[in-house]
Amino acid sequence: MNDPKPAPMARPEEAGEGNPWTVLGRTEIYRDPWLAVHQHEVLNPVGRPHRYTTVHLVKFGIGVLPLDSEGCTRLVGQYRFPLRAYSWEIPEGGGDRSLAPQEGAARELKEETGLTASSWLQVLDVDMSNGLSDERAFGYLAWDLSEGEAEPEEAEVLAQRRLPLADLYAMIDRGEVRDALTILVALRARCLAADGALPPEVARHFDF
Repeated sequence: MNDPKPAPMARPEEAGEGNPWTVLGRTEIYRDPWLAVHQHEVLNPVGRPHRYTTVHLVKFGIGVLPLDSEGCTRLVGQYRFPLRAYSWEIPEGGGDRSLAPQEGAARELKEETGLTASSWLQVLDVDMSNGLSDERAFGYLAWDLSEGEAEPEEAEVLAQRRLPLADLYAMIDRGEVRDALTILVALRARCLAADGALPPEVARHFDF
């Protein structure tokens, strides 16, 4: 059997935004309640056979940056098994794709911190690892907070830290917060504040 003849390489100005990959077949090689791994037999953009492995995330990512009336936020600390390291993060987790992302965000905020919020603003909608997976994540600002009891899942061993918002950015600058969703939500919120795109009662907390 002869190898397919390579397609000519398109110049950048001719490439456009279409799909240059040809899918010949797909095999599911693993699935559990959280993800599925697929192996694709494809022709790559220059027409050569290629095997591309992708990961499908059953849930999307959600993160919440809560802000109280004193300009403080909450971080959640936990040991992240894949990294073999402890991590400080905004309240975050996985959202059911059948529900609006904000519903999942409210649930995660309540479970991990005990907080409920009556005011919400979506600040982020990103693809987290688009060379490998279809993971999509949403980030929110939440304010007008009410305190309650945290309700973590059985296997979650969580710590909480209440700190001024400025201290979160200092931790990011020092490399003490490495979680991507936390950094993205925090930086996006600060950009919106600088652009005058946040409600005044929220924007004033970013004046530091």
